[in-house]
Amino acid sequence: MSATAAGVLNKEILKRRTFAIISHPDAGKTTITEKLLLYGGAIQMAGTVKAKRGKKFATSDWMELEKQRGISVTSSVMKFPYEGHEINLIDTPGHQDFSEDTYRTLTAVDSALMLIDGANGVEAQTKKLFEVCSLRQTPIMAFINKMDREARDPFDLMDEIEKVLGIACYPVTWPIGMGIRFRGVYDRQREQLLLFEKDAERSRPVALTELGLDSPEVDAELGEEVAAELRSQVEILSAGETFDRERYLRGELAPVFFGSALNNFGVQTLLDALVEISPSPMPRPSTSRTVQPTEPKFSAFIFKIQANMDPSHRDRVAFMRIVSGKFERGMKAWHVRLKRESRLGRPTQFMAQDRSLVDEAYAGDIVGIHDPGIFKIGDTLSEGEDLIYSGIPVFSPEHFVRVQLKDPLKSKQLNKALDQLSEEGAVQVLRPITSNDHYLGVVGALQFDVVKYRIEFEYSVKVQLHALPYSAARWIRSTDAAAIDAILKDQAHIIARDQHENPVILLDQIWRLKLLNERHPKITFATTSENLQDRS
Repeated sequence: MSATAAGVLNKEILKRRTFAIISHPDAGKTTITEKLLLYGGAIQMAGTVKAKRGKKFATSDWMELEKQRGISVTSSVMKFPYEGHEINLIDTPGHQDFSEDTYRTLTAVDSALMLIDGANGVEAQTKKLFEVCSLRQTPIMAFINKMDREARDPFDLMDEIEKVLGIACYPVTWPIGMGIRFRGVYDRQREQLLLFEKDAERSRPVALTELGLDSPEVDAELGEEVAAELRSQVEILSAGETFDRERYLRGELAPVFFGSALNNFGVQTLLDALVEISPSPMPRPSTSRTVQPTEPKFSAFIFKIQANMDPSHRDRVAFMRIVSGKFERGMKAWHVRLKRESRLGRPTQFMAQDRSLVDEAYAGDIVGIHDPGIFKIGDTLSEGEDLIYSGIPVFSPEHFVRVQLKDPLKSKQLNKALDQLSEEGAVQVLRPITSNDHYLGVVGALQFDVVKYRIEFEYSVKVQLHALPYSAARWIRSTDAAAIDAILKDQAHIIARDQHENPVILLDQIWRLKLLNERHPKITFATTSENLQDRS
């Protein structure tokens, strides 16, 4: 590669920002996603949650079931430009029964935006998603939403984030009042007031760089009582954490922003910070070495497969995260698992349900490619090197059902449906070693409704799902073949094989693991499986 070409490559990669939004249900995730797209010029008008319930659906909710329920159940990928940067935004499901797809999506981003409801603080699903991010030390920003409604004390909210999630906080902006008394925020970095004006398209900034927070102009803008309270709070903040970008990049410090996504308030300040301080594409570990994004040779991994985004064409799209180099339309890549070249057909980038063909893309970008049925979650693509990217796990399911086919003559169609849905990562298909039944395992129980709907809608197969008494699954591992044989015989009634033929033990109570460990000391019971042996 010439010096000029290398310079262009580096410049393009440094422009990329790839992040996901994580939140608990009803924290306002769909709203803030739309407002980010609005500020980025990707859409001209943002729908509201109210309008969504009235059959005007959020841009990122494309599946028919999502439209019926008014919730997001799959991850959407959206790309838009902002201030000379290319933003790749992944909108993850916020519903309490989100799928494993949510977890896996977080392995494809360089940072995350954690959305918190100002009245409710850190909620269960936020904590769960944060734990997935912390496993990879993903840098996290926090946006505390709905400050135009009655909310909790901001100091209490930050204290809760630090105690519950174990991450230090640095408030970049600070709220001035809340609810009907909400006047805006103070931007500590820029030293300016951003004043809230209801129904205004933009906040009104008042620069204090020369005036200072103690100036009479602040009293005139806010009133003496509110101004005095703000000064007191800012003084307390000055004794706390200082902003350290390196700590943020290590996942140890969360910059915190306050605002109201529904009223467009504080969103632009947040988006500016995402561009300024969030990381450009990061190096990624493989089983053989760490790959740098600026390496000239293309490489990528498949983290999501979605079938039938257009049911009339029964298409199947594999989403790849480009890790290094440059992708070009029409190129062939080395499919590491299959050990052969594959043409990456119909490369597409998405603005939710709107799609456009891509001529070129760079490290950090997420591109959908046509999948004729050859890709699996975790597959690596390269320019000839046998790289295998690690860190794309299959997570232990927590809910289980047995599938009953209503028409026995449609068993072939059912097998095809389950094979394809398991390859997508929509569900884990488990086959008991003592019967011919099909068990399904998912992280969130809502996924059963999605899977049942898709089996019937896309494959014309009627099924019933019967709940099973299990609440956990663990992959059975050991280097001792005799130990594997022993547990397969001893616990055959609760052992199944996953779609990769790996043995999995099903548990009705997690405490039974202690007994199993005592009885089979040479066995490891794993909570995740990467199936790297499948790709070697």
